Amino acid sequence: MSQNNYAQASWHDLFSGRNAALALVLSGGVALHAINIYLSTTILPTVVADIGGREFYAWNTTLFVVASIIGAALSSKLLHGFGARTAYLSAAALLFAGSLIAALSPNIGQMLLGRTVQGLGGGIMVSLGYGVVALVFEERLWQRAFALVSGMWGVATLFGPAIGGIFAELGIWRFAFGVMLPVIIVYAIAVVKLLPQTQTTEDADRLALPQLVLLSGAIMAIATASIFADLTLNALALLMACGLIALLIRVEHRASIRLLPRAALIPSSRLFATFATMALLLFGTSSGVFMPYFLQHLHGQTPLIAGYLAALTAVGWTAAELLSARYHGRRADRAIRLGPCFSVTGLIGLVFLVPLGSSGLSPTLVLICGSLILVGFGIGFCWPHLATLVFKLTADEDHHLASSSMTSITMFASAFGASVAGMIANLTGFSRAESSLMLADSAFWLQSLFALIVSFTLFSAAAVVRQSDHRPSASPQPQPQPQPQQEREVAR
Repeated sequence: MSQNNYAQASWHDLFSGRNAALALVLSGGVALHAINIYLSTTILPTVVADIGGREFYAWNTTLFVVASIIGAALSSKLLHGFGARTAYLSAAALLFAGSLIAALSPNIGQMLLGRTVQGLGGGIMVSLGYGVVALVFEERLWQRAFALVSGMWGVATLFGPAIGGIFAELGIWRFAFGVMLPVIIVYAIAVVKLLPQTQTTEDADRLALPQLVLLSGAIMAIATASIFADLTLNALALLMACGLIALLIRVEHRASIRLLPRAALIPSSRLFATFATMALLLFGTSSGVFMPYFLQHLHGQTPLIAGYLAALTAVGWTAAELLSARYHGRRADRAIRLGPCFSVTGLIGLVFLVPLGSSGLSPTLVLICGSLILVGFGIGFCWPHLATLVFKLTADEDHHLASSSMTSITMFASAFGASVAGMIANLTGFSRAESSLMLADSAFWLQSLFALIVSFTLFSAAAVVRQSDHRPSASPQPQPQPQPQQEREVAR
């Protein structure tokens, strides 16, 4: 497909005739999943105040994302085995069941079950949103369709906190899940009416089951220990998780069905540094799981306002991507170097600002908003170039893993980060906090340790750029001795 043909494809082409119906279904599925994420994050402080289970606070995200990883892995099986319409209806049924279970939860255990089922359905739906594009649209429309599907995450930042916040403030948080039920039914009817039973003739890829089991085990080892405020137990769980990750890497090296390109497992490779930067940046956002709680209890914000403020990281991410996506060559390299600097600066700001406490529209709250935006801005500033490098640096024989490997890495980083955040928070008194002082102490340690961990992106990003063709030579004069050949990959 020529660049000219891509240029001729317009938004009008995507939103006209049969294409409009297909675009509605694909983007609507991603929107449902994304809205559900922001909705649940917003109401969670109200939920634990009502039914208890503050020590399981981070599990809400951990189980949801782990289930999403499994759902994303299963989506290919459903699509190839049963067709697009049946795959979407299966995902919608799981999302409906999970929302109903959560809405009727009398305790935190049932709530977590509901969130797990939601995550499974949502993971399938999001993965289908990208995978079905190539099946139902002409190739010239792919770029527009992918942009539309990705844009639904921005839409979710407007509606998710609003739905969750309004019902939380009214004291009827269950209706936040309940109101999604008729929406899911309408969506399922649209799938039946508008989406063809498209089915590929290719065999579905086999699941990398051993790696998925080890990955889930590492996350759940930390999450399980985080319930107990015992330093020794949590340290042992962390060692167990590290051991499982080491075993995962060894299995991945030898497996015929892999999650990652082979070069991603070589510490000296540029692809390894690229994935490390992406994973650490996503890991850093996981402390935001607790942000609505801190904003409500330390800064006197309502659930609605706290939900929107917590979503500012996503706003900064989107704005930075729009700004940075046009960079090429050395400017792209600079974006990769500067992105982590912005995010680390924002996280350091949160270390000192979140524990202070405030009320109303205080200068402290304004600075917190700026820090949250800066965290997301840093990720968005370098993300398009890191994602492009993954495709550029992946060998031809592994090219089919380029997109799915980014999904695996980012979801794993988010789930692992949420479990570590729960561990740190509960060890520092979050689950036992009876005063603002104890809660502020927990906020300080949580933000401090996450800022420290994410600061390693400064080194991994430098390693990415150090091997770039766009890096200027140390001397304009030719060297008398031959230099080692560098990777000939060009960042878009």
